Parts: sequence; structure tokens; C-alpha cells
Amino acid sequence: MEKPLIFDIKRYAINDGPGIRITVFFKGCFLNCAWCHNPESISAKKQKLYTASKCIGCASCVAACTLDACKLTPDGIITDPDLCRLCGDCVEACPTKAIEMSGQSREIAELVDIIESERAFFESSGGGLTVSGGEPLRHPDFLIDLLDACGERGIHRVLDTTGSSPTETLLKVAKRTELFLYDLKSMDPVIHKKYTGSSNQQILHNLKALAETGADIIVRIPLIDGVNADEDNMEKTAAFVAGLAGEKKPVNLLPYHGIAAKKYEKLGGVYDAGEMSEPSEEQQQKAIEIFKAHGLEASIGG
Repeated sequence: MEKPLIFDIKRYAINDGPGIRITVFFKGCFLNCAWCHNPESISAKKQKLYTASKCIGCASCVAACTLDACKLTPDGIITDPDLCRLCGDCVEACPTKAIEMSGQSREIAELVDIIESERAFFESSGGGLTVSGGEPLRHPDFLIDLLDACGERGIHRVLDTTGSSPTETLLKVAKRTELFLYDLKSMDPVIHKKYTGSSNQQILHNLKALAETGADIIVRIPLIDGVNADEDNMEKTAAFVAGLAGEKKPVNLLPYHGIAAKKYEKLGGVYDAGEMSEPSEEQQQKAIEIFKAHGLEASIGG
């Protein structure tokens, strides 16, 4: 069984499902969304992050690197990717945590112990486990084993997903999940591929199939001016969601922001917002009204 790398475990999460939750983040995603606020989640591989503002130029990392992959320059620490083996020695040596490693292998039993340690918060608030990413469905065997282990312990399970996976995988996971947070990006296949690198055909098909099982679903939409916040896309999205089988699905609208730019810098990249920008208050309100006209309850955030 291929084990995913875990890049974060967030305790006391209140926006990843009902109650107080613990959210486990898997690395690796089928999509490559231009606005992704967790860019370290896109690659399934371990990555090194560097925060220049934390670096004091002590060169401890340089001394610790036996491969001479780290160099101290006037612009801070530069890592030679051809030499670096991501061993983490530089991370251990850095006194200010300017260098971090994203991606750690964890055993199921280890994760369950961590999750169990939060049980008191789950029981008092109606919370539980949320598995996010990246895309957890990229690692179905490990995901199913984790969900089964938590289910045996009576822990409420939520999956935060893009829905980009084989339908069979999604439906198998649905038998082990109490609630889905299901992302929709754009109804236009051309725009979807432009901004995520992938078609939306499988995602839309999977959402229909998931709804037909009677699964509890909250639809989450990143609301981005210049990409999908226009009235035409909102109308098509609302009509699609309203037409899903079962009870009407709640909709969470998540306004775009550019605060992830710092994370791209940490990864050694440059964040290009391009045509993307924050939706106006008017756009947000209009989107809510459009969903309401289709009999759907939409809210900002979630």
C-alpha cells in the first residue's frame, strides 16, 4: 500500500465540517489550481520550504549539510536541488525555523492515536476527523484504512475533496464517510482546464453519482473574480447543484484571496495572480441570490 505524505495536522479546526475537528492533510493532488492556498499540497513528494524573513544568516544549515547543497548568499540561503536529498539535516540545524520540510510519512496507528487524543473536543462539540489535501482520493487504500479505523472508534468522518478520482474509488470511500465537502471550480470545461490543468467532466459526473447514494454533501465553491464569479457561471453552477439527487445541498462560497503568495515564495516559486482577484461584496451577494433563486442556501465561508 502506497502511503501518502502528511504535510499538516490541524487541531481545533472549525471550518472543516461540524464541531471542533482535527484535519489531516495529504500531499498530492490530481489538480493544479492556480489559486491553491496550500501549494505544498500539490506535489505528492517531500518539499523544502524556506522563509527568508526568519533567516538570521548564521549558516548553521550550511555547516549541517554534508552534500554542500545549502549556500549562504546575500539573498539568504539557496538550495541546489540537484544536490539536495531532502534529508532534513538543515531543518534540524536551523535555530529560527527558517527552513521547514513539507511531507512526513505516518503510520495509520500513529494517526489514529493523534486523532484519539482530541476525542474530548469531538464529543463536546459534535466534531471529528476531516481528511483534506491535496486530494485524499489519490491515496485510496491508505485513506480507506484510516477511515475504517476511525469508524470502528465511532469518530465522525468528513472528506474534503475535489472529486477528481475514479468513480469506483469515490463510492467506496462514501461508505466510510459521514459528510463530504465537495469542491466545484467552474462549469465551463475550458476555463476549468485553464485554471486547474484538468477537465471537470469526471468531477461533475462523480458529484452526481455521490448524490445518488444519499451521501451528505456540502458544495464548496472558491469564488474568484476573473475565473468563476460571473453571473453566467453562477447560474449554471446553481442549476447543476439544484438538480442533484436527494435533498438540496448547502453551498459554501469561499472568496478568493492572495495570501498564499508567501507560501509560493517559500517553495522557491513566484505567485502569478494573473486575472484572478477578490470578488466584490456585490458579486458575493449576487451569487447568494442566484443560489437562493434555485432553492439553495448559500453562505460566505464554511
